Order: sequence, then structure tokens, then C-alpha cells
Amino acid sequence: MATPDPRDEQRHLPDDTELWNESYYFDWFAEDLSLGGYVRIGFYPNLGRVWYWACLVGPDRPLVTVIEHDVPMPRSSTSLELRHDGVWADHVVETPNEHMSINLEAFGLSLDDPAEVYHEPRGERVPFGFELDFFTDGGAYLWPPVTPRYEIPCRVHGELLVGAERIEFDGWGQRDHSWGAPRDWWSMQWSWTAGRLDDGTRWHSAGGFFPDNPWGVAYELTPGSSDFLESDEVVVDVDEGREGLPTRTGTRFGGLELEFEPLAFSPVLLVHPDGREARFPRAMSRITTADGRTGGGWIEWNQPPRTDGAGS
Repeated sequence: MATPDPRDEQRHLPDDTELWNESYYFDWFAEDLSLGGYVRIGFYPNLGRVWYWACLVGPDRPLVTVIEHDVPMPRSSTSLELRHDGVWADHVVETPNEHMSINLEAFGLSLDDPAEVYHEPRGERVPFGFELDFFTDGGAYLWPPVTPRYEIPCRVHGELLVGAERIEFDGWGQRDHSWGAPRDWWSMQWSWTAGRLDDGTRWHSAGGFFPDNPWGVAYELTPGSSDFLESDEVVVDVDEGREGLPTRTGTRFGGLELEFEPLAFSPVLLVHPDGREARFPRAMSRITTADGRTGGGWIEWNQPPRTDGAGS
């Protein structure tokens, strides 16, 4: 099976497509699911901006979120350092395919109700930052050639700062990198997942793209192995609650049947240059399997504009 080219850890040259996108994701969660978070850096060079999101979540704490959609592009075409009003973030490839570090110094918005992000959020402005290291856990997975992308399950260590808290973190996570294809949030739905079961099994899935077709991309990585068991069918079943926030999701692929219970949400509202709105809830979740195993991870659901007149 092919593995990611280490050179692809760096940024890539865009074409002239308006929504040409290059993104890096990093998520993390404590083994007891008391705490988690994620970062997304989305480069839109033909729009002249970067989308930067970072958050900290937990079942018993308010959401702390940074959502900036007008970060200037870095001066260098190779840089992963971002500077904006009240935000400094850097992302360093320490050892390609093996180790990456991320850093943030910012002010986040603290919200008791994550769904406020979809409206006019009002909350407390709090200092928020971190220094986190992502070390590959098992191997790096190159997607099939439908789009340039790879996924890397990780062990995550570091320090988190929020308000007056200083938190030493040791847990699990996932990082991924994709580029080239336009990221049109407003025309296609999907559900992405990644996580770890308590027996050490890692997985990733992306599916739910088409209502009548189970095509997707997924892998299972069994404990102690570096061989990814791939699947090209992903079945997704979602129950939605208030504001469209999912209350449960079932995902099936290969030999895994996973049930996701969202514990803490960090949504984002996505506004197209023409004014269309998509909703993008993401949640740290407790996972159970059909054979009785448990674990944790992150799940996202892209929710494009509704066409039935029922709203978002």
C-alpha cells in the first residue's frame, strides 16, 4: 500500500480555481474524554485569506473557540505561521510523517451553548493557547487517488492554557492534510470520523456524501499493526436535534460498526462569498461498537444549505 510522500507535508502551489483549498486538521482528546479540541487551517490563496479555527471542549466546561475567516495569507508560500488581530499560530513539521507541533497564542470566545456560533455569539473573551506535539501512532494513511489527502493517527502531548488554567495534556488524536480539490462546503454533505478504541484499534472514515450511494473512504488499524484495512463503502445514519446538532450517528465500514454519542460540540458557520450558509458541527464523542468495545474520537458533519425551505 502506498504511503504519503514526506514532501507533501509542506504547502502546495494552487491553481486558479476560486475555492482551491489546502487544509491541515489536528484534533485531540483525553482517554477519559474529559477534554479535547481541534485546529483547522484552511488556505484559500485565490480568496487571499486563511480560515483558522481552534477550540477546547469538554462535557463539563464551556466551549472556548477561535474562528477567524479573514487571516492574511502568510508572506511566504511555504510558511505555516499565521498572524492576525489577537491571534498568533504556528505549525511545524518536525519529522515528516512522524512528528508535527502546533502552537497558539490568542483570545477565544467562551460559550455555554455551542449553537450560539450560528447566530450572534456573545460570551466571555478569554486567553487561549497551547503547545502540542503530534506523534504518529501506527502509520500514515494515503487516501485513494480521488483527491490528494492523507490521514495520520497520533499520540498527543503538550500543554493547554485557557483563562487562568494551565493543563498538562496526554492523549490521542488525528491529523490530516488535503489540497487541490475545491472545498465546496455549500454543495455536498459528508461525515468524517477518527478515533481510538480502548483496545488500541484506530480508525478513520469519510462517507455520507450521497443519499443513495454508500461510497466512502475508511480504514481500520489494529493494535500493534501498521497495515491499514481499507474500505470503500461507509454507511452513515444520523439523528439530528436542535439547531441541526446531531444527537447520535451510526457509521459502518469493513468490520466495524460504530455508534457515536456527541459529548461536546464545537460548530462553525460557513458563509460563501455569495451569501449561502452551511453549518459545520464537530464533536468530541464517546464511541461504542457492535461487539461491545468502547473508545473516543471526533466526528464532523457538513450540513449544506437546505433546499426544502426548512432552513439550515
